[in-house]
Amino acid sequence: MFNDGNGNGKGLASLYDLGQSTSRPVDEALREVVANEVIDQINREFPVETLRSPSDSDRQRIQERINALVGVAFRRNNAYSGYQTDSALAAELGRRLMGLGFLDLLLPQSRTDLSEICIYSSGLVQVMKKNSVRWETLPELKPDPGEINRVLDRILGPQNKSLNEANPTVNAKLLATPHNPGGGRVKALHPVIAPPGRNPSINIRLFEQKPVLPEWILDRQMMSAEMMNLLQTAIEQGYRILITGGTRTGKTTLLSALCNFLPSAWRIVKIEDPEEIWIDRPTVQTIEARPAALGTEIEPYTLANGVDDALRMSPDYLILGEVRDGHAGLSLFRAMMTGHSGACTFHADNPREAVRRLTTVLGADAGVSPSDALQLIAEAIDLLVQIGIREEVRRVTVIANVVKELKNGDIRFEPVYRLDDPSPEIQPHWSKVGDLRPRILAETSL
Repeated sequence: MFNDGNGNGKGLASLYDLGQSTSRPVDEALREVVANEVIDQINREFPVETLRSPSDSDRQRIQERINALVGVAFRRNNAYSGYQTDSALAAELGRRLMGLGFLDLLLPQSRTDLSEICIYSSGLVQVMKKNSVRWETLPELKPDPGEINRVLDRILGPQNKSLNEANPTVNAKLLATPHNPGGGRVKALHPVIAPPGRNPSINIRLFEQKPVLPEWILDRQMMSAEMMNLLQTAIEQGYRILITGGTRTGKTTLLSALCNFLPSAWRIVKIEDPEEIWIDRPTVQTIEARPAALGTEIEPYTLANGVDDALRMSPDYLILGEVRDGHAGLSLFRAMMTGHSGACTFHADNPREAVRRLTTVLGADAGVSPSDALQLIAEAIDLLVQIGIREEVRRVTVIANVVKELKNGDIRFEPVYRLDDPSPEIQPHWSKVGDLRPRILAETSL
């Protein structure tokens, strides 16, 4: 007990309360003052390079210093914050100084269950979990415009990119780190073109943290083991494969899984925009497209450029992450129709739509006539794999041979496997309705 001199005993808690009676409560303005003081001090004590790419030991040392500075800063501003307030602010400042701020709460190693992150220009944050097609809102996460801009600058800065009114849209990468080895793809829009204009609109597609294994596909019942065996045979024999499907159906994921079947001695060249497919072997060379540099005379390096260069690199197998335009499609299909093995993906909800859309983009972008486009596609592709989605469940709906001879001027498909009932409520079953056609190289050229 403590005696106040008048014979009145006071407990330690009462003394503590008395000692704090002149301290200011912690409000947002004071919290920001303390945050800025700590940030300034850390920036003075540690090199910029260390803060941008800290090792695990650097991260621990810097975080411990932040923890100490937060308490000191609150006391210097005549405020009592308490352990929880100190810890929360110190953790936040650690993310801001050594990471990607609020995004670190959503990225590996904090979370590994997400495939996509969306920040609206209003400040709303939504996420999409792996193996889902629905967005979930995170009402507890409310980054202010200043932090969103700081995080975006931290992403774009190392890539020599910026988002401004003169350049209101930007494509970038979420660079790979030890905790997030897959990295990701970033799309950002400036507030000037993204009403209500409170902050940038940002979408981040996270890539897999490790190579996708065929077992992952089978565990989720996207196809049967017998179908996987057939595709393994096709890959090992150098079949030319087109994987089609709608948005978020898992086209790239399936292609990544099938790449595990490529013979280990093969030289593989993959062309992507941006790099997304992870093939865990040393004999893989990636070629990555890039846009034109704003304000310079540097021209873009396109997917078509990548395919053309890949052909001069003696590949055993070509992989085009996605056919996005007719120029890339023409370059790839020309290569494959003259003997190069390869695989690619294309956005289409069914095989017939795939043919129509490919014919359209080849004509619109590359000037290929419809009849020549159809012949080109038929000769370039051996096998089509269609992925569908029904009530948030992904399934391979058909695997089909592409017949080389056109019938009445159109492409024919011969199904090998077909999904009997796409309803997600029942156990999936695929019927085998044909056989894999022997691969025969076309002798004609466009």
